[in-house]
Parts: sequence; C-alpha cells; structure tokens
Amino acid sequence: MGGLFTKKPLALALADAEKSGVKRVLGPWALIALGIGAVIGAGIFVATGEAAKTRAGPALIVSYVLAGFVCALAALCYAEFAAMTPVSGSAYTYAYTTLGELFAWIIGWDLILEYAVAGAAVATGWSGYFSSFLSLFGLTVPQSLNESPLAYKDGEFVFTSSYINLPAVIIVLILTAILVKGIRESARVNALLVAIKVGAVVFVILVGLWFINPANWTPFAPYGWTGINFFGYEVHGQHTASGAPLGMIAGSAIIFFAYIGFDAVSTQAEEAKNPQRDMPIGIIGSLVICTILYIGVVIVLTGMVKYDQIDEKAGVAEAFSQVGIPWAKALITPAALAGLTSVVLVSLLGSSRVLMAMSRDGLLPRLFSTIHPSLGTPWKGTIAVGVMVALMAGLLPLDALLELTNIGTLFAFAVVCGAVLVMRRTNPDTPRPFRVPLVPFIPILGILCCLLLMLSLPAQNWYRLIGWMALGLAIYCLYGRGHSVVGRQGPPTA
Repeated sequence: MGGLFTKKPLALALADAEKSGVKRVLGPWALIALGIGAVIGAGIFVATGEAAKTRAGPALIVSYVLAGFVCALAALCYAEFAAMTPVSGSAYTYAYTTLGELFAWIIGWDLILEYAVAGAAVATGWSGYFSSFLSLFGLTVPQSLNESPLAYKDGEFVFTSSYINLPAVIIVLILTAILVKGIRESARVNALLVAIKVGAVVFVILVGLWFINPANWTPFAPYGWTGINFFGYEVHGQHTASGAPLGMIAGSAIIFFAYIGFDAVSTQAEEAKNPQRDMPIGIIGSLVICTILYIGVVIVLTGMVKYDQIDEKAGVAEAFSQVGIPWAKALITPAALAGLTSVVLVSLLGSSRVLMAMSRDGLLPRLFSTIHPSLGTPWKGTIAVGVMVALMAGLLPLDALLELTNIGTLFAFAVVCGAVLVMRRTNPDTPRPFRVPLVPFIPILGILCCLLLMLSLPAQNWYRLIGWMALGLAIYCLYGRGHSVVGRQGPPTA
C-alpha cells in the first residue's frame, strides 16, 4: 500500500521538465491568449442560451459571478503551483508531488477526461455555428451528417436520424494536425482566433446595450436562487421532471464549463520562456479578462431577449436577429466560429500535455510522451487525443458533454486547492515566486465552493465520473502501478 502514496520529489519533476525536449517559446501574452482562447467560446456562444432558458433565467448573470468567484479561488492555487512547479501535467503533477501516486493518477485521469470532453463539446457547438454560417450563403449540411446520432433528453439517450456530426469531426482533426506541427504555430493560430472573437464579444456588448429591455429581466430568477441536489435527491430548490436541479446555483454549475481554460494554461509550463513569472500572469490575467466579458455578454443577452425565447444552440447570434438587426448575425457567426475553434485547440493541447506527463512517469505507455525530433511536440499522444475527441464530437450530444465536463473540472479544482494546504505543510521552505494569500482560508473556501457546485449537478454526472474513475483505476492497477518510474526508483515520501 505504501507504493500507492509514493510522492514524486519536486527536484525529479523539474529535472523531467528540463530534459523533455519541448520548445520554450511562450511569453506572458501568449499564455494569456491561450487562456482566453480556451475560456471565451462555448460559454458565450453556446452555453449561455441553454443555461438561461432552461436553468436560471436572467439570474444567470449572478451565476457567472458565482462561477467566476469559485474560479478565482482555484486560480490563485493554480498560480502558486504553476510558479513553484513549472512542469507539464497541471494538477496531475501538483497532486503527484503532494498527495502521492494514487491521487495523481486519479486527478490525471480526470484531467484527460475534462479537456477531451470539453474539446468534444465545443466542437459539437462549433458544428451548429458552422451550419448557421453556411446558411448565410444559402448552403446546408445534410442533417444526417450534421448532428449526433444520439440525443440527450430528460436524463436519457435516444437515437436521432443522423449518422455522425461530420463538421465537428473535421475541425478536431484539422486542429490536431496543427498541434502536431508545433507549439509556435499553434500559439500563432490561437492568437489570431482570440483577436477575432474578443473583437466580436466587445461588439456584442457595446451594440447590444442599445437594445436592452429591462422588462426582460422580470422575473429575474424564475427558477429560484438555489438548485442543490445530491445524487438526484433535492436538497434545496426546484428541479425538472427528470430530477435536474433548477436555479441560480444550478445555472452556475452548468455554465462552469465556460470557465475551463485558465487551468489549461498550467499545462504549458514546460513551453513557457519564464514560467516562474509568466504562469501566474497567464492564469490570473486570462481569468479576470474573461470574467468581465462573460458578465457583460450575459447582461446584454438576457436584456435583449426574454429568457424563455433565447435560442439554445446559437443564443448570441440569434438574439440580434430577434431584435431586428439580422445583419449582426453575419458578423457574430464567423467570430463565434473563430472563438469555438480556439477553445477546441487549447482543449486538445491541454489533454495531450497531461497525457504526456503521465506517460513520462510510466503510468501510461511511453509512446504518448514521444517527442518528435524536429517538430518538438508529443505527436503520438496528440494524435491519440485528437482521434478520441473526434469520435466523441461526432457521436455524442452537446448537453451530455457539457455536464460531464463540469464535474471533472470542479473535482480537479478542489484537489488543487487541497494540495496547496498539503504542500505548505510538507514543503514550507520551497521557493514560491507566487503565494496564495490568506492560507488556509482561500484554499478551504475553494474546496467548499467546488463541492457546492458539484452537488448542484444532476446525478447522472456523478455516475459517469465514478464510471470513468473506475475504468482509470483498473488501468492503473493493471499497467500504471507496475510501470511507474517513481515507484521503481523508490524515492523518499516527503
């Protein structure tokens, strides 16, 4: 049992990073752009419509404030670790150096799910906007190739008349090829996409302000202010016929998906020029910018259109059509495509880097950490992630993917907050270029807030998370434990 809780020394983790073979090319602005690239996308262009209409109403404005607050608590903890341990793997590496191998495996397996499912979910949303974009030119994609063969209604999967969501598959494979080509090229593509979509978001806010009707904010919280349940049992608030919670807190749990991204910055630590300084800037800076933009867009969206009339699949673009300025759709739709594309790109990037870190430690096959000699990227692991995400995007529906991503993200955030407390006790003298203020208050509050939002998700999310973790533990027992590099070396446990 002792081997299950063997910790990876910080010195060994840093040594692995130095000899990894990846290229250090990312500065602070590139890291902020990666964070914005991952965060601004589905949260504005996809998730807002569904969450406002079916979960929270105009109170979704407060839902975003709450989600941003929870993310800020986690971001501070991520920033301390990213500056102290600038190694690919994000929370997986942090858990390995503080809580031990078993916990590291659990969180690493969870992160692979988080980023991969996020990429698949956004690719599914991208497909909807792509169809809307083609309609501007009188073109259409056959329905049999434009939707998932499965739909998710009232907590159950049902078959549709479609065969595969082909546009979603194609965009994932194209972005996978870009990531294999190189991190510098990937960062440049992301920076261009970020510039386009931030410009569109600012346009939405500034123009949309003139079309706000305050009457649309009444009632402000039609589904209530809470929405907490535990494994399908209502704790406080309303719920749907299938048991899904309704209310402001429930809305925050659903749109928490929108904030996934700032933690993906931490997976790029080995490709940052000066990670001790630049990682905290990238993590916290991208979160602050994105939170301000999110709140502005939700205020405009729910003020322009009554919450029960918002389009669930393309809420922002359709809102302008509903208030009599359809020409705005021609500007927003291409920008939304750019925004969603960058989210898929960074999600694929994050998942492949966690996979690389776990493979390098021997917990997964070595081929996933193979660095291409000329491109400097973990090309085999990147291709494996791309194929997995393409299959999920082509076959699974958006709403089921959104909810599955949220619980994995919240779980990762809670672990990182707890790991800060452990590291402060076990390694108090380790240099910390950035320190979380008000310890232990901030980490403990972060853990409690993450648990609150996890309890506001439908029970099916817990079952899927448990199923994914059970599969992961089986792989660990059958392969990872016996091939662990740290386990074979037998390092000290402190």
